[in-house]
Amino acid sequence: MNKSVDQLKKYLLSGVSYAIPFVACGGIMIAVAIGFAPMTPSGPDFSHAPFLKLILDIGSAAFFFLVPVLAAYISFGIADRPGLVAGFVGGYIANQVGAGFLGGLVAGLLAGFVVLFLKKIRLPVYLRPVMPILVIPVISSFVVGLIMYAVIGTPIREIMTFLSGWLASMGTGNSIVLGMILGAMIAFDMGGPVNKVAFFFGAAMIKEGNFAVMGACAAAICIPPIGLGLATVLGRGLWSEEEREAGYAGLAMGMIGITEGAIPFAAADPFRVIPAIMAGSMVGAVTAMLGGVGDHAPHGGPIVLPVIDNKLMFAVAIVLGSLTVALIINAVRKWSSNRSVHS
Repeated sequence: MNKSVDQLKKYLLSGVSYAIPFVACGGIMIAVAIGFAPMTPSGPDFSHAPFLKLILDIGSAAFFFLVPVLAAYISFGIADRPGLVAGFVGGYIANQVGAGFLGGLVAGLLAGFVVLFLKKIRLPVYLRPVMPILVIPVISSFVVGLIMYAVIGTPIREIMTFLSGWLASMGTGNSIVLGMILGAMIAFDMGGPVNKVAFFFGAAMIKEGNFAVMGACAAAICIPPIGLGLATVLGRGLWSEEEREAGYAGLAMGMIGITEGAIPFAAADPFRVIPAIMAGSMVGAVTAMLGGVGDHAPHGGPIVLPVIDNKLMFAVAIVLGSLTVALIINAVRKWSSNRSVHS
């Protein structure tokens, strides 16, 4: 069992190591663009800042490749070069159907194992040269694409519809429960479909004159990358150099509300990182709700401070949530490290 888990981690880390430069490049360029653009009640305004808009577009282009590259190189870790095509195709489709980084993980693992199966089929000698460059890419891409569109895409759309209706039916009566739900949803898939349902619910509430829901979301949005970045600073010995570099990028992205800055950590260790960031975002969202934080712009992170009601509690919510993430994930990693040493 442990051997299988270790092997799975190896596959995931293969994808993460190639995806981190895309996260850092795209995220930091987006951070610079948003950070210097004027903030209005409707979000960053690039109408009079064409150069910043150009930086934003370039950063967005780099960021777009995050999920396809993650999926492709997870597949590469499993099946070597023949797995790249199906991995890229599956990752692209994960973006198209709104499956986010979790869809990318599924696509990468699926592509890798499909290609691995195809590689084991015994064929006549004269067919072997065309297998890795023609037969395997075509068949594996078709299988992965079919599953991603037909099996994964439809349920995701239905889940988003259900979650939107569920949040709308809850109202804002119980602020603590609503804050916990919004925080958990924002952190769960870091920019994926569940995150977007919570975000768009908060944005819709702005139009209704209720700024508290977006206030909770705005605090929760930045906590995963800031919390994980903080963890790499507070517990340097628990993290590799590559992870610490991803942590610095996460801190920068968190400051301007890009939750995806946490993806490299979550992709490499989802079963420990995702619960930790969900806990932190829940703490931040509930604190914001109880503290009367309101956000007038459909965006999050410290960058929206000028349009925040009760700025002090907004900062307190982010600090408490980020510390929660950092302390939990460092404690878990330290415990796991000590356990492996003594086993």
